[in-house]
Amino acid sequence: MAKVKKYLVLALVIFVAVITFIPFLWMVSASFMPTGASNTYPPKLFPEKFDFSHYQILFSRLNLSRYLLNSIIISLGATFFSLFLNSMGGYAFAKFRFAKKESLFKFLLSSMIIPGQVTMLPVFLLLKNMGLINTYWAIIVPGMASIFGIFLIRQYAFSIPDSMIEAAKMDGATELQIYLKVILPLCKPILVTLGLFTFMGTWNDFLWPLIVMTDSNMYTLPVALANLSSEHVQDTEMLMAGSVITIVPVLIVFLALQKYYIKGIMMGSVKE
Repeated sequence: MAKVKKYLVLALVIFVAVITFIPFLWMVSASFMPTGASNTYPPKLFPEKFDFSHYQILFSRLNLSRYLLNSIIISLGATFFSLFLNSMGGYAFAKFRFAKKESLFKFLLSSMIIPGQVTMLPVFLLLKNMGLINTYWAIIVPGMASIFGIFLIRQYAFSIPDSMIEAAKMDGATELQIYLKVILPLCKPILVTLGLFTFMGTWNDFLWPLIVMTDSNMYTLPVALANLSSEHVQDTEMLMAGSVITIVPVLIVFLALQKYYIKGIMMGSVKE
C-alpha cells in the first residue's frame, strides 16, 4: 500500500511538472517558427524549420540589447545594495543589544502590511525632488533595503553561535572585520536566497520602471516587451522570442544557485 501511494504521488508530481513545462516549451519553440506558423490548430510543439530572424530583428532593429543591458545593470545594482544593507540590518537586530530593539523591529514588521502601491506616490515625489527620475537609481534606491530582507537575515543570523563572535572579539577583530570575515561567510546560503528574491523581483518588475522611466531608452525588458506586444500584436513568434530573452537569464541564475537557495530557505526558519 505504501508503494502504491509513493507511485501515485510520483505520477502526480510528473503530471504537474509536464503541464507546467508545456507552455514554456511552446514559447521557446514558437520563437523559432516562421511568422504565422504558431497560429495553426492544433498548435505545434516543435518548429518544422528553425527561423532565427525574430531574434535578429529584436537585437538589430528593435534595440532589445539596450533594454537587456538596462535590466542587467538595475537588477545587479539593486541586488548588491540589498545584500549589503539588509545583511547589516539583520545582523544588528540579531546580535547587537540596544535600547528598544524589539519594539523597533516590531514596528518595522508592522509596516509590511502596507501595500506597495500606497507608497508609490510619496516615493516617486521623493525621487523626483532628488532628481533621480529616469535614471537607474530611481529603481535601485527604493530596493536597497527591505523589511523582508532584514527579517530574513535576522532569522538566519540567530543560528550563528555567539561564541564565534566573542572569540573574534578576543582576537582583536573590529565589528567591521567580524561582519566581513565571520558573519557574511556564514550567512552565504541566506544571502544567496535573498539575492535571488531581489534579482528576480527587480528583473520581472513592470509597474515601477514604467512609472519612473520616461525615456524609452531607459526601459527594462518587461516594459519593452509590453510595448513590443502593442506594436507587433499579430507577430506571435516575435513576442515569444522577446519572452524567451526576458525569462532565460533569470532561469539560468536560479538553476545555478538553487542549492544555496533551498538551504537558505530551510535554515532561515531558525527562531530566537
